[in-house]
Order: sequence, then C-alpha cells, then structure tokens
Amino acid sequence: MGSVQERNRSLWVATTDRGEYPPLDGRAGVAGVAGVAQVTSDVDRSDSHSDRDLCVDVAIAGAGIAGLTLARLLSAEGLKVAVVDRGDICAGATGYTTAKVTALHRLIYADIEESFGLAAARTYAQANQAAVAKVAELVATDGIDCDIQSADAYTYAAQDEAMASIQAEAQSAQRAGLNITTTQQTDLPYPVAGAISLSGQYQFHPRKYCMGLAGATIQLGGSVFSHTTAVGVQDEHTLVTDRGTIRADAVVLATHLPFLDRGGYFARCEPKRSYATALRIHGDMPRGMYISADEPIRSVRSTGDGYLIVGGEGHKVAHDTDTERRYRALENWARANFDVASVEYRWSAQDYVTADRLPYIGRNTHGSEHVFVATGFGKWGMSNATVAAMILSDIIQGRANPWAETFDSTRVAVKQSAKRVAVASVDVAKRFIGDRISSIHPPSIDALAPGCGAIVGSDGDKVAAFRDDDGTLHALSAICTHLGCQVNFNTAERTWDCPCHGSRFDLEGDVLEGPAVKPLAVKPSAEKDL
Repeated sequence: MGSVQERNRSLWVATTDRGEYPPLDGRAGVAGVAGVAQVTSDVDRSDSHSDRDLCVDVAIAGAGIAGLTLARLLSAEGLKVAVVDRGDICAGATGYTTAKVTALHRLIYADIEESFGLAAARTYAQANQAAVAKVAELVATDGIDCDIQSADAYTYAAQDEAMASIQAEAQSAQRAGLNITTTQQTDLPYPVAGAISLSGQYQFHPRKYCMGLAGATIQLGGSVFSHTTAVGVQDEHTLVTDRGTIRADAVVLATHLPFLDRGGYFARCEPKRSYATALRIHGDMPRGMYISADEPIRSVRSTGDGYLIVGGEGHKVAHDTDTERRYRALENWARANFDVASVEYRWSAQDYVTADRLPYIGRNTHGSEHVFVATGFGKWGMSNATVAAMILSDIIQGRANPWAETFDSTRVAVKQSAKRVAVASVDVAKRFIGDRISSIHPPSIDALAPGCGAIVGSDGDKVAAFRDDDGTLHALSAICTHLGCQVNFNTAERTWDCPCHGSRFDLEGDVLEGPAVKPLAVKPSAEKDL
C-alpha cells in the first residue's frame, strides 16, 4: 500500500513517473483529482459523521492491482469509488513483482486438490484463467499501454528429483481443466529434466497497467488519492485516514495484509520476501515465463525492451540476517547460466501465503456486512488480485459469484491449515521471547559502524539504530507497533522488518508495510548522538 522502498527500486517503478494523484484534502465532496466533479452517494448524512467526510459508494484502501482493478470494475457499473494509498500508486507489492499474468502457479493444483478436493482446484483454475482474460480485456478496452505480450508459462524441473512434483502437478492441473502440456524442450539456455506449460498467458509492465486502471477509474467518475494513509474503519462505513475520512456503503481493505486485526489475517498468513534482478545479456532472450519446481526457486522471464528478469531466493520476512546475499546468489546464478552484460536493477518484494494456500477474499469477519478484504495471493498477485476484484465487485453489488465460496475469507479450514498455523504461532512466540533474550546485552550504540544497522544499547535501553555512511545516526524504538515483536535490520533494503507479521519501517520509523499503522518512535538517544 505505498512506496515500499527507494533503495532498490524495481524496473517497473524506476521506468514510470510518480503520477499526479494528490492526497485526500479532508473536505466533503472534493475528489482531489483534476477534472472530477463532486462525489456524492446514497449514504445517509446523519449526525454520526462529519460534513467534511467525502461520501462515495465504495472506499478502497490500497492502490495496487487489487484495489485499482476493483475500482475500475465498480466505476464502470456506475458506482462512485474513492481509492487511497499510503504512497505513490502501484509502488508497493504490485510495483515489485515479476509481473507474470498466468493461471499456472508453480506447484499449487496438486496441493489444492489434496487439501480441498477436485472441485476447489477447478474453481481456482477457472477463476485465474478468467482473471488472465480480464487483464487482456481491460488493456484492450481502456487502451492501456503496458507492454503486454502473450507468453507461455512454464514450471520446470532442473533436476530429476523434482520430476515427481512436476508430474503430479500436471495431472492435477489437467483434472482442474487447464490445457497443460508436458515437454523437455524450452528456450532456456540450460537443460531441464522436464516441464509443464500453459499457453495463452501474458507478461506486462504492472505499474503502467495499474496507472492505466487509475486513469480509467478517474474518467468514469472515480477518485484516486496518493500519500493518504488508511488507519482505521469506524462503524463499518467510514474509512479513516491521516488526511480525512471517507464515508461509504462499503469499505474494502486491499492493503496487501488487512490492517484491522479483528479478522486475524496476520495470524493466518505468513509474510514472505523474494528477490529479483533485471539484467542485460548477450545472446537470445527466453520468451517463455519460467519458474523452477526445484529449490532454491528460480524465476525467469524477459521484457520486450531487452531485460532478462531473474527472481527467487524467497524466505520469511526478517528471518535472514544478511539479505544482501540473496541478490548475490541471484546474480551468481544468472552469470552461470546466461552471458550477462550488466545488472541494471535489483529489488525485493513481499507477499503473504495463507495457511491453506488459497487467498482470502470476501467479508472481513463473519459479522461484517460492509467491510471486505483481499489478501494472501501467494506470490501470484497479478491473477489472484484480479480474481479478488471480480469476486468483490459481485459481492458488493449483491450478485452471486461462482468462486466466492472457495476463496471465502471467513472460511475455517482447520484440517488444511492447522499445522501451518501452529508452526507459525510457535515461530512468533520464539521471536517475541527469543529476540529479547538474545539481545539482553546488546552492543553499544557507539560500536555501530557507518552503513550498518543493529539492535544496540543506549543509556540502558535497546534501540533500532542505523548509522549513515556519513556517520549520521538514526535511532528508533526496537518494538514493532503492531503487536510488540522486536524488529530486525534488513541489510539489503536498509529497513526495519518485523519477523512476526511482516510490518516494515524505514530509517525514520515510518510504516512501509502493514499490518502496523503507527511508526516506530524516535528515541532521544538519536538526538544526543547527532
């Protein structure tokens, strides 16, 4: 939901401008976007809300692909929509993806079929194939220039040991209705033991696509506000931001992970980080979209303007003390398999994997009738976020949706998720207690070298401290403002990341990723050392 990082900007963010989307100005009826008339709705103006509220039919927090696709779909049906985002639009998770638009999601159909049955696997396949088609439809309808290209998607086994997984996935995906083919022939420059492929898929520039969606939404009468942080929801009809409130018939939290704790999604989703590089190479580019079944995962695709994107190296957020090594591993692998001329961009992304591997899409809780969520896309957000937008568009307008039950955000899948939830809960407990014990006697803040960050001691207190290359010190509270876990330093991005639920903060303490909504407190020791 915002500009995730500036240190390592993605190819997509670096090659687009910031976009002219002003913040919400807190005045009722002002859309904040040039050329957009007064926004009104059927929401009752009673004494329960201020005359300064902006009133719309649907308020959406999060201007990534999920929020903007939903805004575009609802606006086309005549609903008044307002979208807010903490930073620049599509500069969060969507702006840091590898941008494959496909229903072939590495190894998932065999898992879904085993856990939920063939009907659920078929629903997942149908929904994601429909999402792939919807992306192509919106590109054509709205005339979005986003470098979209048709491409075959592949899941491949680099070694024989991964072939059993490939074969199981092929069989389940075919039973689910996907036109899967098996092959040993790819356009990769190295041999593979085998692969499955799905044709008729797409790759594109995700930020150009989302900015196109935003433009279409505005043309249809909607509003898009950047640099406006959603911090709460009141009475199920009021989205509260740091720049004013928005009154709506429905509120949608498309903020990657919902910031409202009452849905418990922070405990049912595991935060994962992964890494990518954009390279220039000598020789032919692979034109397929590839991901390995083997570990460590390697993702490969090219762009129409001559970049090779290599991704992988996933791990749970804040569970690696040296994230710089992840970039080194990708670059070394790329140089071993391609004739690399230069490394042009590198970036990392964060996504959430649900306990049962199906995204959560629908009402925030069982008792909630007007607050909706979309989260847990499992690193396949280009299609799953579009699925979410299509489902929520129907639910909000009172229509039946054939996929809604399978993706229901309030489902209780004890059998399918109990083990993963238990493991995650134990890990959180270890982090909550263990990180404190391990840093009972932290190093002195005076020992912190330039360019380094760590949990250090200062005047008998523990602080999250970073010293700039020029020696300037930034010292913050070491305790995450979400549920009190101790943050860890991310060496590659120079951020403070929470190992429990994935909240992230910049060097000034400001929130980069939720579920936290409050910044880390600045510690007085920083001022003393300055």
